[in-house]
Amino acid sequence: MAPRVADSFALPIASGALLGPSDPAPFTVHQAQGRSPFLLIADHAGQQVPAALGNLGLPSSELDRHIGWDIGIAGVTVELARLLDAWAITQTYSRLVIDCNRPPGAPGRFAPLSDGTVVPGNQGLDDAAQDARVQAIFAPYHGRIAAELDARAAAGMPTVLIAMHSFTPAMQGVARPWHAGVLYQRDARFAHALMHALQAEGDLVVGDNQPYAVSDATDYAIPVHAEARGLAHVELEIRQDLIADTAGQQAWARRLARLLQALAPRFG
Repeated sequence: MAPRVADSFALPIASGALLGPSDPAPFTVHQAQGRSPFLLIADHAGQQVPAALGNLGLPSSELDRHIGWDIGIAGVTVELARLLDAWAITQTYSRLVIDCNRPPGAPGRFAPLSDGTVVPGNQGLDDAAQDARVQAIFAPYHGRIAAELDARAAAGMPTVLIAMHSFTPAMQGVARPWHAGVLYQRDARFAHALMHALQAEGDLVVGDNQPYAVSDATDYAIPVHAEARGLAHVELEIRQDLIADTAGQQAWARRLARLLQALAPRFG
């Protein structure tokens, strides 16, 4: 099947900062005074596009797809933070503007093509255009996470970092059987503990480094914020059809809150 592409798109003329007065902040912090050992981050929670980028030349229907954001994960993250009294941060902008879980130079950081859709606004980006997105969105988002982790370390607060994500039920025509997956790279201790807890529920197929796996080449958050600091952690993936509506998001938040609270004495 030929890639989808908008009829035409003209890149805006660069002039100053990328985000204008009508654009929302690059992140939102939830439960700012949360005392839980768990700290939640959601790199792909939002689907906004800066006004200056003109929706990247895409119709809203494309930004609503899984290529534009992690469907449902914002709702799960916010409710889970409330139930746990856990500090959480949700990133505002579409992963097509800049993928906040991709390190510099990683394929897909400014995806020119995503699951069959050509992204006109990401074609031929020069260094200045890429840096504008980094400085406006990526840097403040990750800077806020780093600042919170520094503050918790200084205060002697234990921290288990959970990177919240969701995945599409089928990719390139191939169905994915997992209800959830735990992802990790060098340190599997918390990921496997959570995996066993999820499997013990009896109604879930749980992926072990499926449908993805963490690596230095493809991931930013876990290597930088968790592994480099020696924090227990997991990148948690939930299948999007299970959390596409409020009921599903709240059900998963309740399930996760119960399981995480049971694990807290071992890791928190």
